[in-house]
Amino acid sequence: MPWKQKLEWVKQMSKALRSALSHFEQKNAELCIGGKQISEIVRDCPVPCYLYDTATLNWRYRTLKQDLPQNISINYAVKANSNHQVLVELSRLYDGFDIASKGEMTKALDAGIKPEQMSFAGPGKSVEELRFAVEHKIGTISIENEREIEHLINICDETGAKARVLIRVNPDFELSKSGMKMGGGPKQFGIDSERIPEIVKSICREKLLGFEGIHIFAGSQNLNATSILEAFGNIIDYASELATVIDAPIRTLNLGGGFGIPYFANDDELDVEHVGKGLGELIGAVGKPLNNTKFKIELGRFIVGECGIYVSRVLYRKLSRGHVFLVLNGGMHHHLAASGNFGQSVVRRPMPVTVVNKLDNPTEKVNIVGPLCTPLDTFGMNVEIPRAEEGDLIAVLNSGAYGYSASPLGFLSHELPIECLL
Repeated sequence: MPWKQKLEWVKQMSKALRSALSHFEQKNAELCIGGKQISEIVRDCPVPCYLYDTATLNWRYRTLKQDLPQNISINYAVKANSNHQVLVELSRLYDGFDIASKGEMTKALDAGIKPEQMSFAGPGKSVEELRFAVEHKIGTISIENEREIEHLINICDETGAKARVLIRVNPDFELSKSGMKMGGGPKQFGIDSERIPEIVKSICREKLLGFEGIHIFAGSQNLNATSILEAFGNIIDYASELATVIDAPIRTLNLGGGFGIPYFANDDELDVEHVGKGLGELIGAVGKPLNNTKFKIELGRFIVGECGIYVSRVLYRKLSRGHVFLVLNGGMHHHLAASGNFGQSVVRRPMPVTVVNKLDNPTEKVNIVGPLCTPLDTFGMNVEIPRAEEGDLIAVLNSGAYGYSASPLGFLSHELPIECLL
């Protein structure tokens, strides 16, 4: 999907914007999705809206299958984007689906995803959610505290059903150079690594609980292949040591993920080929304790992030003391991450943003703001984009992950944005 026409200002674009635009065609200086120009699309899908590109979803799947070892199970983290159409499309591509609530389980089931393909994780699972997972025979449940084990034992005793469990481990190391660290030190995620041998033995004594393996997710939004491989190596080393002290096989080792996409001006794309080659070497070198272990990774942002754009319309072009403000009909209530208020260390302003119906206009520096009654409602200050007038279409690219699903949609009671898969 090359971006065929070279615009005059393409060399001056940020790396992130250039990378994001490369996934889409353009015609007559308009972005195209699914073979349609953006102005045509919004006649049927009114703005503000999220548009998701099927071709980009499939491109990402092909690159992962090409670059990662064939003996790796690739799982999609539903939390990144739980749109029904997206889930239906992904259901035919990926090996498994990581879910984090009863609601996500229900959405996955409704999309035709088989229960045995799902893995349920999260630090605050309710008894009701655990019961739902057991009754629907969800593939595995990742235990994150010892009280969950007690709940599962009671549920299994009451229902006579069995549950297969992974133990989510809080390791004594972090994923360096990641935007959001989720392992190492005191954490709400997982059980501290030093407690694991004793807990595995206690699970193995239960007739209705089946110990499946371990799950470690050290961090997310990492663009450094070397640090990702370092974390994978640490996880495999830990699992190998654990396997020698517990009297049970580690059938599944969930390595987590952490693959990032370019959001900021100077971000480089992750070298997935490097990650795949290194991961293949790590798995190929495992010793006897893990010879029969199935390895899996879980990716959310990396699978869907680049397929999506958030489109809103310019309501007003306002001049204030020499500064141009483009006031949009969409804002942070629809796309919290683009405002820089969703994990400041992961996604800051500006995300890749441009005028998608006038890509070849001369550029200018503007402030891009939303319609809400808060100064936090901005997608970028002093951002250089093509000149826009009232009625033009502004899009935040790389919005397929943690856009709609992670935003305060009820704030000020505006209408919800439409989501369309094209």
